[in-house]
Amino acid sequence: MILASFFKSVFETDILLYALIAGICIGFIAPLIGSMVVIRRLSFIADTLSHFSLAGVTFGVFISKFIPQSLIKIDPIFLGVLFSVIGTFLIEKLRGFYRNYKELSMPIVMSFGVALSGIFIAISDGISTSFTTNLLFGNIYSISLLDLIIILVVSAAIIGFAAIYHKQILSLGFDEVNARISGVNVKVLQMIITIILAVVISIFIDFVGVLLISALLIVPVASSILIGNSFKGTIISAIIFSEASVFLGFYLSYHLYLPTGSTIVLINVIILFAIMIFVRIRKYLKQRELEKNS
Repeated sequence: MILASFFKSVFETDILLYALIAGICIGFIAPLIGSMVVIRRLSFIADTLSHFSLAGVTFGVFISKFIPQSLIKIDPIFLGVLFSVIGTFLIEKLRGFYRNYKELSMPIVMSFGVALSGIFIAISDGISTSFTTNLLFGNIYSISLLDLIIILVVSAAIIGFAAIYHKQILSLGFDEVNARISGVNVKVLQMIITIILAVVISIFIDFVGVLLISALLIVPVASSILIGNSFKGTIISAIIFSEASVFLGFYLSYHLYLPTGSTIVLINVIILFAIMIFVRIRKYLKQRELEKNS
């Protein structure tokens, strides 16, 4: 009965319906992109770009105070996308400077983004506490019909890209040298993947939040790696875990009056811990069986 009442409310309320559809898209796209990031060992890049994207959003709010809305309407999310893409180029440039310490590029760019965000928030009049809270933790119920259409189009484009170039992506992720020999334009493909990640983070940041978006990208993949026997299997199980956390997160947050984004991430982490325990028990039982047979 409780489940039926939940779905009844979803289909009777546009806000809930849009939020759930967007959540399903996020649940599918986030682990798909996250898998590409994880196999390239760039898990920290999601956090980096989300914080740099935040600088773009706060910059958009700042300059909108000086430009009349009747002249030009500035969408802070668009500037978030722009900053996030700029962040990808900064990361690549810094990786060139620190060839033996490439991971340094990400905390440098993230620190830059956090510093800019703090300054733009401080010098922008009228920014409320609720606005900054939504930026940090997101508000998936703020999705409009236009936002939903954009999410659906971007999701379809990413799925199409992954389907067409999955062999090249796989080759790049596991053996960059072999990918070059095979004729893959490694530099271009790396940049495209990072730009896709930047766009996804920027679009979803308003609904999931700066502090949670990287968890949706990485945690389901971290869970699936422990039980997946292949890259394809890892992606499929990551999507299953992600979608399960989305549905459970919506359901529990709706009935317990909890923030939806935080609940979804918490369930993702609980799934990860449960799989860790399962793997440890399975390993222990196998070890016991081997000792018994020997």
